[in-house]
Amino acid sequence: MSAPTGTKLEDRYGTRPRTTSRRTRWLLGALAVALGVAVAWIGYANLGSAPIETQASTFENLPDDAMRFTFEISRDTPERAVVCIVRVRVLDGSEGGRKEVLVPPGAESTRVTTVIHSTDEPVTADVFGCSYQVPPYLSTDLPPSE
Repeated sequence: MSAPTGTKLEDRYGTRPRTTSRRTRWLLGALAVALGVAVAWIGYANLGSAPIETQASTFENLPDDAMRFTFEISRDTPERAVVCIVRVRVLDGSEGGRKEVLVPPGAESTRVTTVIHSTDEPVTADVFGCSYQVPPYLSTDLPPSE
């Protein structure tokens, strides 16, 4: 005959569950707090207030599939130049044209007007995005070419 089932289980697994030490609990708690702080910092850095904000003001159709577009830009560092990518959309919603616009250092809030050419008749315009990383070919600090 075989031994009772309870005896085999106790022999195999022991009679008491393993306990977690106090030091392990503190270590896991500190790790959870550190992870929470890291997640909060990353969220703030990525979702906090934007350093450059834009607002479309007006757009006006021009002949030859072009559009005059005016937008306002507010930046937290007005002494730095900004590049903004603006675009027009055609009737089916696709992008009809795009242009990079240099906004030189100046006031914290600036109004910019530009003309964007399109592949078809444009129906609206918007600012795709802005950055302080101005490409060298747009910079006004370049020496004149000979």
